[in-house]
Amino acid sequence: MNTAKIQYSKIGIISIAHMLNDLYSNYLPQMLPFLVVLYQGFTATRAAIVVSAFSITSSFTQPLFGYFMDRQGKRWLAYIGTLWMATMLSLTGLVQNYFLLVVLAALAGLGTAVFHPQASAMVNRLSMDRKAVILSVFVAFGNFGFALGPLLLVPLFQTFGLSATVVTIIPGIIVALLLFLFSPQDQTSANVPPTLGVVFKTLRASAKELTAIVGVIAVRSLAYTGLLTILPLYFKYKSLSNIQASHLVTIMLAAGAIGGVIGGFISDYFGRKQLIIGSLILSTPLFFAFLLTNGILSTVFLALAGAALLSSFSVTVVAAQEAIPDNKALAAGITMGFAGGLGSLAVVIIGRIGDVFGLPAAVAVLFGLPIIAGFLGFFMKNRQPARLQRQTG
Repeated sequence: MNTAKIQYSKIGIISIAHMLNDLYSNYLPQMLPFLVVLYQGFTATRAAIVVSAFSITSSFTQPLFGYFMDRQGKRWLAYIGTLWMATMLSLTGLVQNYFLLVVLAALAGLGTAVFHPQASAMVNRLSMDRKAVILSVFVAFGNFGFALGPLLLVPLFQTFGLSATVVTIIPGIIVALLLFLFSPQDQTSANVPPTLGVVFKTLRASAKELTAIVGVIAVRSLAYTGLLTILPLYFKYKSLSNIQASHLVTIMLAAGAIGGVIGGFISDYFGRKQLIIGSLILSTPLFFAFLLTNGILSTVFLALAGAALLSSFSVTVVAAQEAIPDNKALAAGITMGFAGGLGSLAVVIIGRIGDVFGLPAAVAVLFGLPIIAGFLGFFMKNRQPARLQRQTG
């Protein structure tokens, strides 16, 4: 297939949109230290509920949107979803009621639930025969967006207060406009889209493999979402300023974005399963090394741990798409949505551990989770990378 036909400019627009989308996805955790001041008795459990409300709606509805997009491919869902999320989140700093805050968080999650399956399907279609590598870059843009969240939002809230959330709708409007103008047109195909019965038959045939992938992602997501929720509170407990804490979280996430690209390349050479198992098992000792050291060395270990934790992010998406190749948007919805939602749902338990046993105990539990995810990876099917298939074919 001719790689010259890859539409890099449109992939770039979608990737930039993904970066902003995931910056918004890391929006609520950056508000938590400020919400402690705003709401009396704002516990770690309450903080976890706010973050989980967003994560649950953004995650569990993604497979449904993914199935719909495999059949319809409506590009407008990508820019409407982005604008919807930006609008809901821009209102969170204006409400003074905890229940309304949770409702806004849940509504905002629907925006990213719409965006991710549609955007990943667009990238898959535009990437021609470079799908794995370009998807890893697309995912890396999202991870960089996550990393920018603390760097941009914490100083904004620190300087102007939570009422400044209202101005954060502006980037969402700009990116929605870019997607409206430059995203690819709706896909037209002569092929009849799979019926729901066919989809269920495909899922049953791949159930064992998908269950292993979902298990890996769920535990990894619990660690990831838990760290985004608990680390800002833990750093505040350790008497770090909000700015210092945001820098540490940014370093971890930026390293994770780089690790995601590297992981995509490594998995093409050595296999998805090998990369997933090795990187996740490695990240746990790196996280504990961060706790046991100080200064620059401690920061280096945190960066390496973040890179190891997220190096399998795009790889698990590709692994699911290889398991059900005729339902790529659905596969993206299952991996980037449903499986992640299972992990996010359990973040409330981590918050409760923090309230009962202390934040250091909650952090220690989170640091131990990646090694469990790595061992779950042993139950995945060991598919030979396409590069090796061509060499041995």
